[in-house]
Amino acid sequence: MKYLLWLLKAAIFFTLFAFALNNQQDATVHFFFGTTWTAPLVLVVLAAFVLGLIVGVLGMVPRWWKHRTAARDAQAAARAQQAQPAQAEVAPPQHQGRNCRQRRRFAFFSRHRTERRAWNLI
Repeated sequence: MKYLLWLLKAAIFFTLFAFALNNQQDATVHFFFGTTWTAPLVLVVLAAFVLGLIVGVLGMVPRWWKHRTAARDAQAAARAQQAQPAQAEVAPPQHQGRNCRQRRRFAFFSRHRTERRAWNLI
């Protein structure tokens, strides 16, 4: 498998190298206000690729920060919860007028609801 990946990487490299050799003619890029940039076509394609990467990363940075702060807050809440002494677990209230099956179902869902809340904090 390691050799297959190495072979695939080599094939991609040689394909891009052949592309660069076949596109050595100059390309002119016209910007606003009459400015132009004349460079080999490979450099123009590479510059467009790098500019696209930069724009994509800058577009994702706010969401990364949001998730990072949410994870940090969740870790702080988990540490604070672990630092508190263990409290006795409160049994769900017994509802009058329900049969045994309905009471068990209510206890099951209320217990899992609190567990889900705890998992969302992590």
